[in-house]
Amino acid sequence: MRGGTCKAAAAIRTSSSSSFWWKLFSPSFRFSAGESRRFSSGHRPAPPPAAPKPSSSRPHRRRNGSLRRKSAPPQSKASSPDALLQNISAIIAPEGGKPPHPAVCAEKVGEEEESGLADDGIKICRRGARRNAPAGLFQVRWSEGEDEEEGVDVSPTVQKITAIVRSGGGGAAAAMEERLGSAAVELTAEVAEMVVKRCFKAGGAALRFFSWARRQPGFRHTTATYNAMLYIAGEAREFDLVDELLRWMEEDSCPTDVKTWTILVHHFGRGNKVGRALWAFEQTKKCRSGPDKMAYGSIIRALCDAGKAEMAVEFYREMAGGGMFPVCGDLYQALMTALAASGDVTTARSIGEDMAKASDAASSSTSLMLKSFCISGNLEAAMALAEEMRTKTQRLDPEKVEILAVALCKAGRVSEALELVTGAEKNGVLDSKLYGHIVSGYLRLGDVQLAMKFLRRCSPGVRTYTELIQHLSRAGEHGMACELYDEMVANGAEPDMVAVVAMAAGHVQNGRVGEAWSLFEGMKKKEKGTKPTRKAYSVFIRELCKSGEPEEALRALAEMLRSDLAPPGGDIFHLLCNSLREKGLPEKASMVEQMRLGLSSTIEDAAEDLDPSQNQSQGGRRWSDDELKEVERILASPCSDWASMAEGLRKSGILFSPELAEEVLQRCRGHGGAALRFFSWVGKSAGFRHTARAYNLAIKIAGAGKDFSFMRHLHEEMKRKGCPRMVDTWTTMIAQYGRAGLTEMALGKFAEMKSEGFRPDASTFKFLIIFLCGKKGRKVAEAEKTFHEMLSAGISPDKELAGSFLSCLCESGKISEARSCVEALITRGFGAQVGFSLLVKSLCRVGRMEEALELVGETGSAVAHRGCRADEFVYGSLIHGLLRGGREAAALEKIEEMKRAGIPATAQVYTSLMVHFFREKRPEKAMAVLEKMEEEGCEPTVVTFSALIRGYVGTGMVAAAWAIFRRMAAAGAPPDFQTYSTFMACLCRAGRSEEAMELIQEMAARGISPSAVNFRTVFYGLNREGKHDLARALLEKKWTFSRKRRFLA
Repeated sequence: MRGGTCKAAAAIRTSSSSSFWWKLFSPSFRFSAGESRRFSSGHRPAPPPAAPKPSSSRPHRRRNGSLRRKSAPPQSKASSPDALLQNISAIIAPEGGKPPHPAVCAEKVGEEEESGLADDGIKICRRGARRNAPAGLFQVRWSEGEDEEEGVDVSPTVQKITAIVRSGGGGAAAAMEERLGSAAVELTAEVAEMVVKRCFKAGGAALRFFSWARRQPGFRHTTATYNAMLYIAGEAREFDLVDELLRWMEEDSCPTDVKTWTILVHHFGRGNKVGRALWAFEQTKKCRSGPDKMAYGSIIRALCDAGKAEMAVEFYREMAGGGMFPVCGDLYQALMTALAASGDVTTARSIGEDMAKASDAASSSTSLMLKSFCISGNLEAAMALAEEMRTKTQRLDPEKVEILAVALCKAGRVSEALELVTGAEKNGVLDSKLYGHIVSGYLRLGDVQLAMKFLRRCSPGVRTYTELIQHLSRAGEHGMACELYDEMVANGAEPDMVAVVAMAAGHVQNGRVGEAWSLFEGMKKKEKGTKPTRKAYSVFIRELCKSGEPEEALRALAEMLRSDLAPPGGDIFHLLCNSLREKGLPEKASMVEQMRLGLSSTIEDAAEDLDPSQNQSQGGRRWSDDELKEVERILASPCSDWASMAEGLRKSGILFSPELAEEVLQRCRGHGGAALRFFSWVGKSAGFRHTARAYNLAIKIAGAGKDFSFMRHLHEEMKRKGCPRMVDTWTTMIAQYGRAGLTEMALGKFAEMKSEGFRPDASTFKFLIIFLCGKKGRKVAEAEKTFHEMLSAGISPDKELAGSFLSCLCESGKISEARSCVEALITRGFGAQVGFSLLVKSLCRVGRMEEALELVGETGSAVAHRGCRADEFVYGSLIHGLLRGGREAAALEKIEEMKRAGIPATAQVYTSLMVHFFREKRPEKAMAVLEKMEEEGCEPTVVTFSALIRGYVGTGMVAAAWAIFRRMAAAGAPPDFQTYSTFMACLCRAGRSEEAMELIQEMAARGISPSAVNFRTVFYGLNREGKHDLARALLEKKWTFSRKRRFLA
């Protein structure tokens, strides 16, 4: 028994580390000391068998010690626990040893007899799993013995244990085990199985309970419980955990059964691990009853998804030869689609004939066959089949006409689709919505006139109206768009958000801002229906800025933030700031800039938020929020296997349009690898063409994940396919190279951009110069040259760019050049006070205090420097510089000067004082400053909180640092990337690297991507503290995180 299971388990294991598998379910899960020794003892699973080649030969079979299993109907069991114990003890009790606890369930397995456990199903308590599995795969059928056990109600026990297990979070494994140990409940195999199934969605909790139960003296999991756990691991695509569970089955002498291998076939197939799926399928043949319909269905689906149609047909023939036929049309469709895609239309049609014979429904089988041909892109085969059906029945029914018409329109063959629809109209089988597909087809071709012509032949729905309104708005035919919108409302069709946004943008472009606001207000007042979205507000704000209405745009931004929507991208803030300044409203521009800085405090975040295009995509299609959320859920799933995601996308039935693809990329850019694979996958669909904005988004995602080879590939693909490249395309690539410190490559792209006739805009110059001035990849000479080139092009820098450039010059010792730069900026209209403040700040930052004090004046009074004065920003810079130089008395004197001048102390001043006192090891003074700051009503900023955290950790007050960190979000200043990085570095220096590791997990959970420096800092800290296992686990997490952000074809 043990040997057979050992051989079966060993053949499917991999050689990866034993710590890999709990990273998904519970990062804080820990094994007992005994298990840790077993994991580190050098016992490693054997590598899996090589994937079999497509041939008539069978996959390699492990013969030695193979276990014969049967899945005959369950045998009767004695209802008495004592009688059951006697039967079990003869098989599994050690010689001379005591029998196990009566509550422990085991199987009686021999050469000719096996208990009914081999045929038990798995009862998965969540509908999501059943939806993903083939129909009927995991239905419950309790064994007869279980049915005969009377008077045993385990429900209260199951509920009690489940409540304990689910209440424990990711870091509460020890607490969960302690509570389970003191719960005073009787743990039986049946109870354990039911608890695992009830924790299906909480995979980490199920795994912790399963491992805890396995370690209890005298307890042994049953095959049914192992099957449930295998299914949970497979659903999460954690195949390393699957291998570990098989090893545990071997150690526990727990036999596998038909359901075990069927589960593995199903999940290996969904995970695109065809070789392992084939091997698992072979193991079902060693069971007594052999593979069933579900096993055959799973392997056939896996082969179809992998493009191995020929092998899938072999298994189908074998299945049919055994008298088994698919129970649902989905399997037939998958098989016919794969065959049609491979060009084997003859075999595909024979499969359709088999379906007609098995279901006695020839009409549905031909419809499914026609649909399969259309999905595969084999339209010639679809047209031939339609012609045959027309010959037999003299006409096609509306369903078949619609299937064929939609496929033809998507392929750009609208004239053929029109001929088909016209023929259906003559035969009296016309459905008016068929002309709606013709309208969509002509819109894809850009022929609005023909689309309008055929609009009158159908009863258009919201989707058709919306598509036309979008096209008319983009074409500048706003009057016609308004007429269509009124017609849509009059016909009782409820406008969707896409139509409302298109109309609002058209109103703004034509100076009818009031009517645009009326549309938005009307949408907000509706009790049911679509509410304005983040994208809708962003488009509205952009159009208002373009039309010279920045105050209205500011109002729209305020409405957006009040609606609890995510803030817009950084480009919207920059556009609004520039529009307000051009309108002569610098105070409001500063307010918007402060708002943006509160949401994104670093230039790196601003580069991430760069919206590569302001153009609306072409050929859009209406979609629902539910569809978008479903796609986002699939791409954000914890599994890293693209094949399973692609299968989920196909099963969703969503028809992807270019606009929907754009929105998916925008929403899922935090899941870089999955988003890029989605981009590639949907781009291969028949008749699909990505927009320029979609390419730009994909380029940004690839660059953010440092997948520069794929970023360059996307750029070349745009060029090859004739997709229009814009200035924003180049700016995005330059920004991504700059973020990574690859300024040489950024300069190369900048030169290439100009050589191809593209003119850099303000954003292009800004990102390039800022990154040339940065610490990583600094090139001062190139920064100066590019800055003067920008000025020559008539583009003025904003405050952020000017500050970065002046700081770079001062840090490089070019003080005179910095002064000349300020003079040149002021003569070009740059604010004199702003330039003066930035120059003082830059001098103070590099320790040139004498020059800074001389520039301001010894008394701090007004200076004759183009009317500039020492304001709160100038004083803040001076005080900060003096304190950094250890000149405490001079800094305090400057604070007194501020008070005499009637300037209240700012957060910068208080923060500088706190940093100084912490550095001087006087934490009580720093806390007194904090109290004074709060008494004066000065709100701490993110920089203030970061300084406090750094100071508390540096003085050994780690608990106080954590309290400040948790207080940040409540104070309206949630931790940003810099705060997390600072806290991690401080904890590692203080020997608290394990706590820093928790911060990395929290950081990723909040949607902030940890950098390579973050991982490296914590990794070195853990190794210094001797926590090598945790360091290795962190390294694996870093690799996993990096892989998920890359395309990795």
